[in-house]
Amino acid sequence: MIYKKAKLSIKSFCRLWVFLFFISLEKLLAHINDPKDLKNLSMDKLPQLAQELREFIINIVAAKEGHLGASLGVVELTIALHYVFNTPDDKLIWDVGHQAYGHKILTGRKEIFETNRQLGGISGFPKRSESKHDAFGTGHSSTAISAILGMAMASKLQGEDSKQNIAVVGDASIASGMAFEGLNHLGVTDVNALIILNDNAIGIDPSVGALKKYLTNVKAGIAKDENIFECLNLNYSGPIDGHDVSKLVQELERLKTVSGPKLLHIITTKGKGLKKAEENQVVYHAPGKFDAATGEQLKKSEASQPPKYQDVFGHTLVELAKQNEKIVGITPAMPTGSSLKYMMDEIPNRAFDVGIAEQHAVTLAAGMATQGLIPFCNIYSTFLQRAYDQVIHDVALQNLPVIFCLDRAGLVGQDGATHHGVFDLAYLRCIPNLTLFSPMNEMELRNIMYTCQKKLTSPIAIRYPRGRGVNLNWKNEFETIEIGTGRCLKEGSKIAVLTIGHIGNQVSKVIEAAEQPELIGHYDMRFVKPLDKKMLRTIFKQYDHIITVEDASATGGFGSTVLEFANEENFTKPVKIFGVPDKFVEHGTIQETHAIAGIDFDAIRSYIKSTLTTCD
Repeated sequence: MIYKKAKLSIKSFCRLWVFLFFISLEKLLAHINDPKDLKNLSMDKLPQLAQELREFIINIVAAKEGHLGASLGVVELTIALHYVFNTPDDKLIWDVGHQAYGHKILTGRKEIFETNRQLGGISGFPKRSESKHDAFGTGHSSTAISAILGMAMASKLQGEDSKQNIAVVGDASIASGMAFEGLNHLGVTDVNALIILNDNAIGIDPSVGALKKYLTNVKAGIAKDENIFECLNLNYSGPIDGHDVSKLVQELERLKTVSGPKLLHIITTKGKGLKKAEENQVVYHAPGKFDAATGEQLKKSEASQPPKYQDVFGHTLVELAKQNEKIVGITPAMPTGSSLKYMMDEIPNRAFDVGIAEQHAVTLAAGMATQGLIPFCNIYSTFLQRAYDQVIHDVALQNLPVIFCLDRAGLVGQDGATHHGVFDLAYLRCIPNLTLFSPMNEMELRNIMYTCQKKLTSPIAIRYPRGRGVNLNWKNEFETIEIGTGRCLKEGSKIAVLTIGHIGNQVSKVIEAAEQPELIGHYDMRFVKPLDKKMLRTIFKQYDHIITVEDASATGGFGSTVLEFANEENFTKPVKIFGVPDKFVEHGTIQETHAIAGIDFDAIRSYIKSTLTTCD
């Protein structure tokens, strides 16, 4: 009997040993659903977790697309932060948010991470409404220092001095004016705040400017005796290897005991762990779909496609600049995304990347314009919002002929609410002296660029969308566009559809598919300001119903402009406005977001059909 019990005990022990053995082989990440789970791991397990987290990010982004390089570069930092600090009670902000994928995976969103940037799925950026671990919503750069300072000051006022407040900021973002403003204030406080400078010498494109050179010297050990951050009254430590998780944990534990404002300087490699991403950091910031094993980008269709609007801008600017030596190009940190890189490659002394500094870019352009240069200032629509005062005060008030080229105008798709460029028509058209134009196709973009550098004596904003145009043969002979004139694309008798910009191509297809297309007129108005009032008077007299369509905010936008005109002229014909409604549109494909906004093919077709029925 005793022998049988002993035999059973040995069998049970063997089973337990086998169970524990296989558990040890199981991936650590499978058991991490909350930062609290991280703290159950011993320090020697963290490098393994880092490897698994990298593989997880690579495998998902390879199939679903998204921002890759930035998140791969901060894997060890992400683990160390959640290992050391008590998030979400301790507040953690990721500046911009491109690098927050690992953070999302470790804070309860691992099982749904494959929905990242998909309609109805999680956001590609930190978002307060998505998780208690997302302390602050980020999508535009350089906001984290100000936000974390606000949180730290609130903690102090509320008697919670022990609470930790951490902001992770990249070397490109910290060079922005707003970041300097935050540092300047932080240095004269005694709050418990830690700024982690993630220095990888690149934002989306390589970092630029004097601060970048200074940080390079710090890393090389040849900086001057005075440290710029210590001069700002911050307790500075570093630089340390941002891929050594043990060193990171050790230093973060030490900094927890240091009172007052602090800055930790870490050195990382963007794209770390995927060779292709390390070698081509610009492309692998957001590489599209790729082979997770090799990193090779998946080849897209070889069929000929129309060019991207950004490339039409870039190539046209080079063409014009070779003819006109007064032309200069300016971009705030987006030479690749805007395609100003073409001019930077061919005419580098007249093309300027000023870093993440939209306000500076606008006023720099204004200064150049006062001296007779012709500045093409290329800024994404969503980022021009950050330089609104400069557009008004430094450009429009002085009536300076700065040419604003607003890329990514309208709904931009999976980057979501932080990046949709839908407010520009509304916030720009109220500014005196400013002309506002939106091309329907590539040739119109080329022609307005040509016109501006030849004829313009006041500022203009040219807005065009993300993505491709509609014409394979787009490199037309230049033609001058008369400012303030629209185009009649098709005459009708009952309904007039007025469009502005690229969305007019979709409307043309809607009209072609209509049951009675001969009743429908289509007008590409081109200018929101000044309006073609002569054409509008003819339209309101000729048609029974007016429809306006814009890929922009319906409140205060193009349709509102037409309504104001009708009121001034005492026209009483009904006007239906199709535009982005008064709400923030979430992320999804461009087609999906157009449907959410009610400006898609089906919505416009349905309205036209029902309106034609009433006409009968």
